Amino acid sequence: NAAQQNSSCLMTKKYLAGLLLLFCLLAFRNHTPDAVPPKIKLSEYGFFEGPMANLKPTDRVFPYELNAPLFTDYAHKSRFIRLPENTTIGYQSNGPLAFPIGTVLIKNFYYPADSRKPTEKRRILETRLLVHEANGWKALPYIWNVDQTDAVLEVAGGRLDISWTQPDGTTQNLNYVVPNMNQCKGCHESELRITPIGPSAKQLNLSGPDGQNQLAGWASAGWLRELPSPTDLPKLADYRNTNLPLADRARAYLDGNCAHCHNPKGPGSTSGLFLDTSETDPAKLGVFKAPIAAGKGAGNLQFSILPGKPESSILVYRMQSLDPGVMMPELGRKMVDQEGVALIRNWIRGMKASE
Repeated sequence: NAAQQNSSCLMTKKYLAGLLLLFCLLAFRNHTPDAVPPKIKLSEYGFFEGPMANLKPTDRVFPYELNAPLFTDYAHKSRFIRLPENTTIGYQSNGPLAFPIGTVLIKNFYYPADSRKPTEKRRILETRLLVHEANGWKALPYIWNVDQTDAVLEVAGGRLDISWTQPDGTTQNLNYVVPNMNQCKGCHESELRITPIGPSAKQLNLSGPDGQNQLAGWASAGWLRELPSPTDLPKLADYRNTNLPLADRARAYLDGNCAHCHNPKGPGSTSGLFLDTSETDPAKLGVFKAPIAAGKGAGNLQFSILPGKPESSILVYRMQSLDPGVMMPELGRKMVDQEGVALIRNWIRGMKASE
């Protein structure tokens, strides 16, 4: 009957997920001698003290924020770095900072029950780790239990039902997707190697809760070396700050949400569309740029950006789509970032044909 078939299907999925985890563990042990086998439970790393759900960091684990964070279906994120003893982070003006071997980047995804009260009654869904080993970075997804006491490694990813109250008082339901290990590579790959995305100088150059510049604070604590003067630090705009220039906000949004793929070394390099804030060529940014491969993803539109006409721009068309064969980014969302789409639409609307 249907109940037996569903039960059998569930058991098969669990069996296959278990086999995948076993194969990964064997691969780490037998084929990458410099790698450390991943821990099954998040608690085994000792990142947090006290009740796990409080996310209270232990020694050598410290939080960080970003100027232009990646949109992930309106999930809230709590980010930390664990720095090994007797090591420091090297400053780099371009790309991620130079993290020493043994560093772990920790990103927790959660939703408050009521988005109007973001600090109350939150449910943590997953924790993604980037572990820096001698042979490179390794991505590991952990899914939290319902009791919020721990999270377990799920190399096959997973799906979780979540609901929350939106600012207008309505309820939003979502079948949240936790990516598998291979999908992590889809965004974090650069020159065929996994690399961090967020913790770069231009993303980290902002004031923390104590009012001190985040990078300067790390340098004062002895965690970051070779930090240049504040006037020489690159900085992304906070695209959520409506007091900043529209163009700066739009370019920062594209940098934080798209440029990890759309750059000359990323998975989107063959598109010829480069969305990093350092790009100055209007054509490479998408202005009057025809798609490399026309078709469904282009929506029969001619240009990535048609100045003055966001409704005729492929960039907007793909951002506001939920069709798996059209939508951009391809991974990490099942919802449309309404505020992000509005920002890019307004930016393109204000462009002149000569830009």
